[in-house]
Amino acid sequence: MLFNPVDQEVLEELARIVGKNNVCVDRERLLAFSRDETPPERYQHLPEVIVTPSKAAEVAQILRYASRRRIPVTPRGAGSGLSGGAIPCHGGIALSCERMNRILEIDEINMVAVVEPGVVTNELNREVEKRGLFFAGYPMSLETCFIGGNIAENAGGGRAVKYGVTGRYILGLELVTPTGDILNLGGKRVKDVSGYDLKSLVIGSEGTLGIITRAVVKLLPLPTAKVDLLVLFREVKEAIEMVPRIMTELRVIPTSVEFMDEVAFTVSCRYINENLPYGEAGAMLLVEMDGTDLERVELEAEEVGERMLEGGAIEVYVADNYTTQERIWSVRRSIAEALMVESPHQSLEDIVVPLSAIPELIVHLRRLSDTYNISIPCYGHAGDGNLHATLVKNPHMSMEEWYRVQDAALDDLYHVVKELGGALSGEHGIGLKRCSFFERICDPAELALMRRIKRVFDPAGIMNPGKIFCA
Repeated sequence: MLFNPVDQEVLEELARIVGKNNVCVDRERLLAFSRDETPPERYQHLPEVIVTPSKAAEVAQILRYASRRRIPVTPRGAGSGLSGGAIPCHGGIALSCERMNRILEIDEINMVAVVEPGVVTNELNREVEKRGLFFAGYPMSLETCFIGGNIAENAGGGRAVKYGVTGRYILGLELVTPTGDILNLGGKRVKDVSGYDLKSLVIGSEGTLGIITRAVVKLLPLPTAKVDLLVLFREVKEAIEMVPRIMTELRVIPTSVEFMDEVAFTVSCRYINENLPYGEAGAMLLVEMDGTDLERVELEAEEVGERMLEGGAIEVYVADNYTTQERIWSVRRSIAEALMVESPHQSLEDIVVPLSAIPELIVHLRRLSDTYNISIPCYGHAGDGNLHATLVKNPHMSMEEWYRVQDAALDDLYHVVKELGGALSGEHGIGLKRCSFFERICDPAELALMRRIKRVFDPAGIMNPGKIFCA
């Protein structure tokens, strides 16, 4: 697809819309907007200009003008994504939501918050916690990510087993379309079957259908009791097979069931100087239970721990206070950063399969590791089938060989995932990183329908081009 460059006339028009101070062409800042958390040597691309509007009307003028001039626009949140979704791979305008960062309302009667897209997810939770409420659909990177990015990716996280992902908690959206229309989809109401559910179509669309400028977020009562279990197993297979049994045999829905294989947890422990006595463990499960009745939560945690021991666990550690809970959760939260320090050349994946298929997926991951002579540590949200298998470069490989091996291994992996009834991404998105694989694996009729929907919203093709679809 051919786009027009950002010239002096474009810069002057953008300055007229948002003010000269909110139009930036400084190279250092452009560099910061040229990447997200994907490897920059492979995916980095500079925008031509950064624009920071403060309200929906300004966003609408920018998109209307960009459509008319056929200039690509890439929406940008915190840049914490893992699929290249915020990388301006066609240059053009990077539209930052950083100035649209207000919590507009906390409505305790309707149990919702009304927020702008640049609100940091954890700031929202801190504010609503003061009122005994919380946003249950938050992802693992809540300290840095923006709520707008969470919605655009339909981000998940550790609590999805019990509470679900971001989309479950978005009741309303203000959306600016690529043609400059401002739509109000949904609202504070819980039920709504009036016509097509356009709100749900936008959630998870990765910024390809428009820019979210306001959201109505559903809140829940804050749990007052929590118990975490760190469960050690000798073998990965034993740990993985226990995941569905917690729910099917005990009829208990944990808040989280996180999985870590031996490579993942040992690298993380080494990175944060943690000396947990993991001994002969080959895998760990981190199980969280929460609720409003401490006695009941403790009883359920005890039942889960006992069933884990019956199923082959070699040790169950109980964390029932903030200090011990933070200690064991820090191991899980530090894995991705620790692996990156150990080996900066890797591909963090986001595959998702039905719970029953997890044991077979683990077998295939071992086969792929042997076939391609690479390490594939694995961790993630086992309770909902979303695992972060991470392909790590063999240090003896050249970069040219690594890229070739990486692409072949990913193609192999994604076909396995599809055969198991899974999908390429559970929470990170297709973005720039996976679009070529997605187009090969997605059903052609489904892909064609998605493209037609994209054209209806974005006839000029300017909205986050190169994401989901390669062209």
